[in-house]
Amino acid sequence: MLFSSVSEWTTAKRMALVICVSCLSATSVLAQVTAIRAGQLVDPETGTVTSDQIILVEAGLITAVGSDVAIPSEASIVDLSTSTVLPGLIDAHVHLCLNVRLDRDAGDYYYTSLRESNAARAVDGVVNAREVLESGFTTVRDIGNDGNYACTAIREAIEAKRIIGPTVINAGRIIAPFGGQFHLQPDKPELAEPEYFFADTRDEMVKAIRENIHYGAMVIKIVIDDQDYMYSIDDIRFMVEEAGRSGRPLAAHAWTAQGAHNAAAAGVTSMEHLWAIRDEDLELAKENGVIAVFTPFPPVEAGVVGAEGEHEQQIDRIRAALRVGIPIAFGSDAVTEIPGYTRGGLALTRIDMFTEAGMTPAHLVQSMTTEAARLLGVADTRGAIRPGMAADIVATPSNPLEDPQTLKDVGFVMKDGIIVRGG
Repeated sequence: MLFSSVSEWTTAKRMALVICVSCLSATSVLAQVTAIRAGQLVDPETGTVTSDQIILVEAGLITAVGSDVAIPSEASIVDLSTSTVLPGLIDAHVHLCLNVRLDRDAGDYYYTSLRESNAARAVDGVVNAREVLESGFTTVRDIGNDGNYACTAIREAIEAKRIIGPTVINAGRIIAPFGGQFHLQPDKPELAEPEYFFADTRDEMVKAIRENIHYGAMVIKIVIDDQDYMYSIDDIRFMVEEAGRSGRPLAAHAWTAQGAHNAAAAGVTSMEHLWAIRDEDLELAKENGVIAVFTPFPPVEAGVVGAEGEHEQQIDRIRAALRVGIPIAFGSDAVTEIPGYTRGGLALTRIDMFTEAGMTPAHLVQSMTTEAARLLGVADTRGAIRPGMAADIVATPSNPLEDPQTLKDVGFVMKDGIIVRGG
C-alpha cells in the first residue's frame, strides 16, 4: 500500500499499533482465565471438605466455585485432582527484614540492626518474602524490626509487582518506653535507632504514631514491658485511640504477666507472645475483643533465640487460651537462619507446638486462614475460597483437617491469580 503523505502513513501506523495492542490485550484477557480442578476443597470457616470442585480464577479473583462449574474453552487448567486445596496461609507475626545468623549473632538478635545497613535489611526482606510465599503464606503481618522502614519499600514493591512476595501488612518502627527492647548504655543511646520510637509522654506517642503512618505503617506495634517501667493501661488505651483515628489497629508485645494484663484491659487489637499471661487476663482479653497471637519457638530455633527453657510454659499458655476460647491467630516470629530451612519452612515448624498444646487440626487451619485474616483486616478479600475473593490458593498432598503435618508440604501456591509454585 502506498501513502500520499507522511501524515497518512503515521495515521495508518498508529491504527496498526492500536490493532496489535488490542489483539495482545484480548490474548491477555483470555490467558487470565484459570480453572483449578480440586480433588478436595477445605472450607476453614466451617471445617468441612468437599470433593471434585472447580475453581475459576480471572484477573486475580475467584469468579466461581462448585462441582458443576462450566470451564470456559479458553481457560488454562491446573489439575489438583489428587490434592487438597485451601486458602493461602496467613502468618500474623513475621519479621521479614530481620535475620539472626548463627555464625554471627550468637543468639542476640537485638544487635542485628547494628551490623547491617537499611539496604542490607531490605535485601534480606526481599529474599524472606519470596521464601514465605513459596511455603504457602500468601499474606503476612510484618510486625517491625525492619530498620528504617525497609518493609514499607518491600510492600510497595510487591504491590507494584516489581518483586514476588505475599500481601504484607507492615508495622514500621516499634513504639516503646525509653530503651525499647535494648539494654542501652548511657554513652550509646543511639544504638536502638532506627528500630524504635522512644515515646514516654502523650505528645511523643502521638508523634510516633503519626510518623509511622506517614512512612507507610499499616498497623501500630508497641512494646509494653521489656523495661522495668512499662506502659500503663491508660497509656495503651490512649495509643489504641490515637491509632484508631487513622484506622490503624494496635498490636502489643507483651512478655510479662503485668504487661499482658495492661494490654488486655486496654483493649488492644492483638497481644503478641503472652508466655506469662494469667488465665483471668485471657478471659479479660476475650471480653475486650482482643486476638491472641502466640509465637512458640520450636526446639530447632529455641536455643538460638534464648528460649530453650520456655517450651513447657509456652505449651501451657496455649492450652489455657484454648480452654478460655479466645480467638487465636497463627504467628511464627521466625527470625533465624537454620540450615535446611527456608524462612517459610521455619515458620511452619510452629504447627508442632500448637498441636502439642491440643489445638485441633480444624482450629489450626482456621487460625492460619480465616482468624488471621480477621486480625489483619483482610477477611473480605482473603482467607477463604469463594467468588469475589482474591485468588490466594494453596494445595497440600493430603487433607490438613486430618493431618496438619501436610501443611509443611505445600506443593502449589497461587497469589492473586498468579502461580508462584507448582501447576
